[in-house]
Amino acid sequence: MKIIVSFLIILFLSISTNLFSQTTVIDSLKKELSIHNENDSTKVNLLYGVAFSSFQNDLETTKLYLGKAEDLSNDLNYTKGKAKVLYLKGILESRKSNYKASLDFFKGSLKHYESINDQSGIAAIYNAFGITHFIQSEYDEAILYYQKTFEIQKSQGKPINLINSLLNIGNVYSETGRYNEAILNYKKALNISIEINDKVNISSINYNLSVLYKVQGNYPLAIESANKALEFRKIIRDTLGTAHVLNNLGDIYTSIEKYDTALDYQEQSLDYALKKENKSLVATNYNNIGTIYLQKKAYPKALKYYDKALEMSQEVNNVKQIIGCFINLGEINLLLNRPATAREKYIKAKAISEETNKRDYLAYCFLGISESYIQEKKYEKALPFTLNGKKLSEDLELLEPQKKASELLSEIYKNTNNYQKAFESFKQFKTLNDSLFNKDNIEKITQLEYEYKYKEALDSASIRELKLTKIVNTTSLDLKKSQRNLLLGIIGFLVMVLILGTIIFILRIRNEKSKSQNIEIEQKLLRSQMTPHFIFNSLSVLQGMILNKEDKKAVFYLSKFSKLLRIILENSRDKIVLLGEELEAVSNYLELQNLEECQAFQYTILVDETIDTMLFKVPPMLIQPFIENAIEHAFKNQEDNRKIDIQLKYVHKELICTITDNGIGIDSEKAPKNRHKKSLATTITSERLKVLAKDFKMKGSINIEDRKKYNAQGTIVTLVIPYKIDLA
Repeated sequence: MKIIVSFLIILFLSISTNLFSQTTVIDSLKKELSIHNENDSTKVNLLYGVAFSSFQNDLETTKLYLGKAEDLSNDLNYTKGKAKVLYLKGILESRKSNYKASLDFFKGSLKHYESINDQSGIAAIYNAFGITHFIQSEYDEAILYYQKTFEIQKSQGKPINLINSLLNIGNVYSETGRYNEAILNYKKALNISIEINDKVNISSINYNLSVLYKVQGNYPLAIESANKALEFRKIIRDTLGTAHVLNNLGDIYTSIEKYDTALDYQEQSLDYALKKENKSLVATNYNNIGTIYLQKKAYPKALKYYDKALEMSQEVNNVKQIIGCFINLGEINLLLNRPATAREKYIKAKAISEETNKRDYLAYCFLGISESYIQEKKYEKALPFTLNGKKLSEDLELLEPQKKASELLSEIYKNTNNYQKAFESFKQFKTLNDSLFNKDNIEKITQLEYEYKYKEALDSASIRELKLTKIVNTTSLDLKKSQRNLLLGIIGFLVMVLILGTIIFILRIRNEKSKSQNIEIEQKLLRSQMTPHFIFNSLSVLQGMILNKEDKKAVFYLSKFSKLLRIILENSRDKIVLLGEELEAVSNYLELQNLEECQAFQYTILVDETIDTMLFKVPPMLIQPFIENAIEHAFKNQEDNRKIDIQLKYVHKELICTITDNGIGIDSEKAPKNRHKKSLATTITSERLKVLAKDFKMKGSINIEDRKKYNAQGTIVTLVIPYKIDLA
């Protein structure tokens, strides 16, 4: 019944914490103020800008410039200036935990914004109300104001504001144990973030989803989301964010009993947290490391880390961590057969959980108190606490405490001679235990979302069927009233159905024919990329490495080979993919081919600076077949100085890819087999480009030339690739 403490990333106000950036903004504003001598609304905005940009790092500057902005706003009777001043005053009071005064300032600001119907200002104040209520654990009020903010922002068309609102709503649901609603809002925010390629929010949201999936016991999805978050955190070089994700991965692996892996992640996270001097995260790491040692039955070490975690959590007044530490101290005292001491810890945790409405922690508190009574053989006292813990964990869909509750109920009923209920509880315990730790069942968890959607579809179909039945019954009654009208109606209906059916049939035949052509081309393309020769040759190379005991090289080769196959198979299902993903597949293929020393060659992949590979989307698997032709046919009898150069240029709104080799040249390849191979790649790609040209409404072409016409050796393939640019 261990508690593993995790953070949710709470996004409140979109205020930068980058000191350098703020200093630059402040200097720019002060410079504008020095040359702006007129006392007007522009000067008010400049004064307010300096005050707002300074409040996190220089409170004296904030007070000075805010006072000037307030005086000038009053002199000019500038309503928007007055609203801004009151808004910042509210933020300053909130930072001092003077929430009543903070709300009063926000209310005053709201009146000014409403008087001039400034929707952006109104949304900002609603958001500030939501934040203030959230901090005070007034979750119903927080949800109300966050939803009001969201409704206004929907009409303003600013994706980043919608993301923040959805995250704030999700955070409230998460804090109150309504995990399905939280996940729904996080996913909406994630979809918008992906559309606008917001890497910071993509990482943050994946992290939050990972935390919630872990709480629900859905460990495969938790690990997947955490790894996505980690990838983006490293891209944006967010050290503290990386530490949080590593901590969460440690939590997940602790939950699935892979303790050595979990300890490695926690120690990495602790190292980052200590360097950043983030006491709250350090306390979390201590707590979670203690839990790992508890599971490894190293109780003295576990107790040492729990005590350190509690001390630091109390120092920073982190309520969730304090509760978690008390629960864990209760757990370890139970293991040391000290039920009274354990119960004392659980009761402290229960009081704080009830006071702050931490329902997920409360479930663990009930079960901990119950277990302490069971150790003392006080089964009647244990029963109500167990039932409360079971109901709460079922309401919150928490698998781990549900399993524990069933186990405790089986023990209680067995010792109170209620053998039927004891048996039923034990069966439930086994079922829940299997669902948590059985590999096959864990894999099935990942399908729950899809099954839920499928069930929704079935429910919708049932509703439509009921409506149709009602219509048929109504029609039957009408039959008795007017046979003639019904007959005419049926005839008209049949004629309409016949016409529509004919049209649909013709359209379907055309559509199926088009689909068949596309599928045939894609299958040919996939076969041209995954030739038996390439697969057999790759596996032979791998076998040779293993036989030669080149373990590291074999693992590296196998990793590259499997990654290439995965990318090819995934991309073959997609109509368009990111150019970066296509180039990653090409790079992996070249690396694999180049691992054979007897066939080593030099290669380059050059992309013009005008091309953003994360914005351009292209049809997959257009480039690789021509690279394979160059490798297999260009370098016959040429052992040294083998070169393949791939270059992408964006010229006159055309995406041009050239594949150049310094081999024997296409005109020198006389063997019928070689000519057939090259013509096959060209034919397949040409057929595919014809289909793609219609979809993209854009030119696509292939041109293969011998470089001797340019006084050089080798072959050059020029592809004009249809593309789309994702500017969402």
